Amino acid sequence: MLFMTLPPLLRDRLSLPLIGSPMFIISQPDLVIAQCRSGIVGAFPSLNARPAGMFESWLQQLGEALDESDAPFAVNLIVHRTNSRLEEDLALCVRYRVPLVITSLGAREDVNEAIHSYGGIVLHDVISNVFARKAVEKGADGLIAVAAGAGGHAGTLSPFALIQEIRAWFDGPLALSGSIATGRAIAAARMMGADLGYMGTPFIATQEANAQAAYKQMIVDGSAQDVVYSDVFTGVLGNYLRPSIVAAGLDPDALPKAKGMDFASLTGGEKKAWRDVWGAGQGIGAIHKVQPAADFIAGLKADYRAAVEGFTA
Repeated sequence: MLFMTLPPLLRDRLSLPLIGSPMFIISQPDLVIAQCRSGIVGAFPSLNARPAGMFESWLQQLGEALDESDAPFAVNLIVHRTNSRLEEDLALCVRYRVPLVITSLGAREDVNEAIHSYGGIVLHDVISNVFARKAVEKGADGLIAVAAGAGGHAGTLSPFALIQEIRAWFDGPLALSGSIATGRAIAAARMMGADLGYMGTPFIATQEANAQAAYKQMIVDGSAQDVVYSDVFTGVLGNYLRPSIVAAGLDPDALPKAKGMDFASLTGGEKKAWRDVWGAGQGIGAIHKVQPAADFIAGLKADYRAAVEGFTA
């Protein structure tokens, strides 16, 4: 019934076709472990582990906490020239044989080859069909289509348009990101042609998420109208919570344009853009309470099953 285009690592070890997307600051080992033990891919950006030496400690922790009965975990690598930690973090991914690597903001053949050297799988996130083709040409095994409404860095294309353009030529692993907050939305993503949903924002409102209580409550209280699209915070267009922009002393209706993309601050001690201005996708209207990740995922599974049975009835 599920995951027929996926490699065995994903096809055989997931109980729900879902990747918990890696979120700056938010995604740390406690959340990843809870996600994997509940049968979905848990993921985190390597840059969340700071100082740099902590990344190896996190990989050791995950290796000890998870086994073959759990879903695999993923590490997100920012493949942009301003990420001074890329080579160091990539070497650790190879050393610890990270099963799944998600690359962002640049596709590089050497990165893909390094992950493939031990049998790892690379998924690259893209916001257009043009970027999708480039990623596959450079050796990515699969794609994450980041459509309009996704939390954090997001594209502008309708998920219908983006998925159909990619599926016209690509039959490999494909996940869909963009306002996916329910089991029914995961089922809809699969009906459109994706293998997996890619969900981040709802996990901010879980007990294991490394987020301030005010941030979690803002997710619970918010709706799609509270989400603002801007590139001023990192140089990459993304979606952010309007109340957090106001609280930071900025006018969300008169934000300046970014001068350029720069992730250098995320490799040092300051993460102001993500600490003070909070990312969120347009699907937040479906989130009504803060709860353990396992309970939230159990609800997703029930909702997904009901949706699939409804489609096939």
